[in-house]
Amino acid sequence: MTEILAQDNGMAATSAAQKVVDHPAWPELKNAVEAIRPWQSKDGSIDFAAEDAPSRAAADEALTRVVTGVERLSPLLPHDAAYHEALVTDLRRWGDDGFGVPDFLDSLLAFQPAAQRADGLQHLAVFAMYTQNGNPDRNLEAVVLRMVWPEWLAELERTRYDNPLFCGITFEDFTSGYDTNSAVFFPETIAVREAPERFSWGGIFCDREAARFRRVTEAAVDLLKVSLPDDAHEMVADQDRCLQAFVLWDMIHDRTHSHGDLPFDPFMIKQRQPFWMYGLEELRCDLTAFREAVKLEADGVPQGHDVQYAILFDRLFRFPVTGARERNYDGLGGQLLFAYLHKHDVLRWRDSTLTIDWERAPEVTNQLCGEIEDLYRAGIDRPKLVHWLAAYDLVSSYLAPHPGSRWAKGPDALDLSLPPRKLVDDVLADEFPLSMFYEALSKKLKNVIASTKGITATATPSGTGTGRVAA
Repeated sequence: MTEILAQDNGMAATSAAQKVVDHPAWPELKNAVEAIRPWQSKDGSIDFAAEDAPSRAAADEALTRVVTGVERLSPLLPHDAAYHEALVTDLRRWGDDGFGVPDFLDSLLAFQPAAQRADGLQHLAVFAMYTQNGNPDRNLEAVVLRMVWPEWLAELERTRYDNPLFCGITFEDFTSGYDTNSAVFFPETIAVREAPERFSWGGIFCDREAARFRRVTEAAVDLLKVSLPDDAHEMVADQDRCLQAFVLWDMIHDRTHSHGDLPFDPFMIKQRQPFWMYGLEELRCDLTAFREAVKLEADGVPQGHDVQYAILFDRLFRFPVTGARERNYDGLGGQLLFAYLHKHDVLRWRDSTLTIDWERAPEVTNQLCGEIEDLYRAGIDRPKLVHWLAAYDLVSSYLAPHPGSRWAKGPDALDLSLPPRKLVDDVLADEFPLSMFYEALSKKLKNVIASTKGITATATPSGTGTGRVAA
């Protein structure tokens, strides 16, 4: 397998089909969707009694243009024919029913991108949906995407990291809901009359992740005077190489949510718990990917080394200073990784310079992964509240809690007559505030972080070129 992977370090496109976005029907469809979006309410319906509502005739005309666009573009994508047929039916029914709360369940069930993971394969998707970390409203959106599924990745999924629902994807073009910070395409965000028994795919835009990573990392490294190894410099300068690292990282991270010693109630089931529990879960999945990347590097898989850089730099430089401070569980995980590496002398901040012990970084990062796994392994023998408190102890061993925190004072400060979910109300929105280091870094990087909104990357399809990052 190593020989195959070394030969396939680039990603060769397998689809020679005409690009959907080059067809004249695409901008017409896109413009029609953009016309409809401002008319929609939060739930996706159109209230024709509202002051700024369109006429029913205008809404019908715009919807007809969407349908026509789908019908004209569908022949370019024969693998999506069943989905597009169901989509046209769902769109027409929405209009016939007076543009109430949209229902795209039938077309969602017909859309099966994970069933045909061919590298370079295009898809045209239109749904009423919200975009995670983007637009919270269920507006109509249209996106043209391309599958990232090179042979080296397919081989790893077949032999080491089974994940039949995972789709690595890149943007071709999109409507306004994706001109945001959203880098995912998940079926649970789509407006449906009832949730399906199970979802059959999940997509992550690794080109956006890679472009965002490059811009923030370059700025942070320059600001903090980090001395990068030559291969790290080369990676950060190469959009395609970063894309390959992210699609591998994402595939391993995604499957880790259901692998390992887990709490009895899996993370994926929606439940109310303190946000540090979500932070630890996301960090566990990333650190598991890091540990696997170390193994892959030892086995001769070239992307394994890059995944280690990607996880360290994204977690240390971008995660802690991105987003609001209210229950920011990804930010918490980044802070925890930094503090852990700093306590174990892998990171040092002296003379306004951040130095990293590159030789010890893998060992100590894997050590933190082991501590989180020990917490999980013991969790099955603990009541929920005791498990939450043990997790708090782990985090607060490295991060200083807010001085006004009740949880920091221990169980005697909590009303233990209440069920655990009620005690979540006692968690402060910013239970673990930023350190002085990250407060300063946040101010310096805020404009760079803001500039990554809606970022895309133009590269040779499936990763054979160096790429160009564009906002």
